[in-house]
Amino acid sequence: MSNTFNEFINYVEKRNPNEPEFLQAVQEVTEDLIPFISKSHPELLKLKILERLVEPERVISFRVAWLNDKNEVEINRGYRVQMSSSIGPYKGGLRFAPSVNLSILKFLAFEQVFKNSLTGLPIGGGKGGADFNPKGKSDAEIMRFCQSFMTELFRHIGPDTDVPAGDIGVGTREIGYLFGQYKRLQNAFTGVLTGKGSSWGGSYTRPEATGYGLLYFVECIYDFNNQDLKDKIVAISGAGNVAYYAAEKSIQLGATVITLSNSQGTIYDEEGITSEKLAYIGTIGRDLDQYVVKYPNAKYFTDKKPWAFKCDIALPCATQNELTKEDALTLIANGCQCVAEGANMPSTAEAIKVFHDAKISFAPGKAANAGGVAVSGLEMSQNSIRQQWTKEEVDCKLKDIMVNIHKTCVKYGHDKNYINYLKGANIGGFLKVARAMTEQGIV
Repeated sequence: MSNTFNEFINYVEKRNPNEPEFLQAVQEVTEDLIPFISKSHPELLKLKILERLVEPERVISFRVAWLNDKNEVEINRGYRVQMSSSIGPYKGGLRFAPSVNLSILKFLAFEQVFKNSLTGLPIGGGKGGADFNPKGKSDAEIMRFCQSFMTELFRHIGPDTDVPAGDIGVGTREIGYLFGQYKRLQNAFTGVLTGKGSSWGGSYTRPEATGYGLLYFVECIYDFNNQDLKDKIVAISGAGNVAYYAAEKSIQLGATVITLSNSQGTIYDEEGITSEKLAYIGTIGRDLDQYVVKYPNAKYFTDKKPWAFKCDIALPCATQNELTKEDALTLIANGCQCVAEGANMPSTAEAIKVFHDAKISFAPGKAANAGGVAVSGLEMSQNSIRQQWTKEEVDCKLKDIMVNIHKTCVKYGHDKNYINYLKGANIGGFLKVARAMTEQGIV
């Protein structure tokens, strides 16, 4: 099997040089899939399902020219990676950040295929964005950029073709500008984007969905082991949407949240971040150093990550590869029993191996953070039938989806007395897509 795996990775590397993030994502998945396929479904090797899966169905790259507030022309590069439409229209976020490049978007799109499959909803995988930094830009500049971006993208998307959503740098404001331009160009009000405002086609609970879904998955892990989250100590990285709502749901479930972080450092509150304290964080955003001014018993460290403190549960919710092998060893030494990814691929391959070797519960992002795209899929359904479900209805459907994802991971990841959630997510997500590809012929 190792020879087959090495041959496949060499094949992917030669076809995708200088794309480390994409290669890392492919390695993570195929380490589990190649032995499984060889043993249980050798016919898929002949059909070259994996070779087809790692090749995007379509990659679109385009120039985005726009005017800043000084009436100067600025140029950015936009992308859309349409990875797989085997089980439904392409679905995945748009990311606006200076770090955006093809390797990152291909890795995200590849992960999205498995994540979307696990939700049980009829949606394929895609991802897109631009190397545009919305930080420090005026609303007018962001609107002009979004309009120019959509003027190029609109011809490649649609409610039955490709339905983008938000991601880093793309929130309700940006989705609004993008949707407005699409509507103007197409002269049609359709469900072409998700993450819309709740008054014009958006779904309730969408902002909370990824963070809430993450905790519903963690709750399933503890239920499976006949435990609950009451009084568990939770360390969280990040201070954005996912981290905030993961903290909120953790508190609601009786856990004690002790950390949040930004790019400069970590707040550590040994007494616990209460609902009141979290509401204050909602007003200061990522300026976490202000937290200790209001709550002096807490500390703000510029030289420590959230993983430096004793905890039962670690939730990396910031960015890819933020949790290293050294961090993993520290977490285990500090008594951590569960790691669940709120961000996409935040743990390095070396860190994941440490977690598996220590037999602690490790929930990969493709399973644990699928709540966001799940509610986006529910928004698509609401748009199609011209209805809007209540917060309670959406939250109930979200929880059911996360429970079913957990069941899938257990089914395919059960290994004696240990649940390998990564293996379960990879195999469970793959089988549905592979079946569809097989039945649709060589396309």
